[in-house]
Amino acid sequence: MLRLTRSRPPAGAGGKRVLVLGGTSEIALAIVRELQAHSPRQVALLGRDRRALARAASDLRAHGCERVLELELDALEPERHAQATADARERLGGVDVVILAVGVLGERGGLPDDVASALSVLKVNVVGAGSLLLHAAHALRGAGGGTLIVLSSVAAERPRRANVVYGASKAALDALAQGLADALAGDGVRLLTVRPGFVRTRMTAGLSAAPLATTPEAVASVVIGGLERGEHTVWAPRKLRWLMFVVRLLPRPIFRRMER
Repeated sequence: MLRLTRSRPPAGAGGKRVLVLGGTSEIALAIVRELQAHSPRQVALLGRDRRALARAASDLRAHGCERVLELELDALEPERHAQATADARERLGGVDVVILAVGVLGERGGLPDDVASALSVLKVNVVGAGSLLLHAAHALRGAGGGTLIVLSSVAAERPRRANVVYGASKAALDALAQGLADALAGDGVRLLTVRPGFVRTRMTAGLSAAPLATTPEAVASVVIGGLERGEHTVWAPRKLRWLMFVVRLLPRPIFRRMER
């Protein structure tokens, strides 16, 4: 069923052309659906799984997106990122909003048993996502402005023993996003960093839900609210901001005992 569009898009998300880097992300797709509910969008989905991209595109069309492109791109091929993102922008006729939703969870726990897999997580979440973020930032600045939405994690704020490598990788991406937000502030580029907690998605299937667990749709609602308020960082759910404030202040011996 098509959703009725509203008369005015959220501040900071004007323009109809949306580029999704990590085009099968359930959170990113929920954000696009929420944007589409405010005004019609044309979307380019970039990802490595052709079948999953096709399903994602079909879903967005069912929600009223007037044009959805499906383009293959692997985060582990940074040498292709510049050309692939440029091709997507050309096919869309430009880009107004970029959503960066690249990331893998990897092995949970402290010192990883599989070092090669841990390195792959770092390559995807830091090198691959970082490369795409930099190319997107250059593109928006060159075009005179736009909005960048970067999906980080509360795990970035203080990596825990429960998932050392993932937390460290998200901390690196989060730091890059925060620094770029300041560097681009005078160039017309708005960067919103999103720090969700536990989100019920395919990536977390089979894991025990953490406190304040949420859904992709709820995260999307927080993102739209953050854009409307002109924020540079949002937590989903919003009360996680205060929980993480406390977590950051915990003495290390106490923090070390946290299992989740």
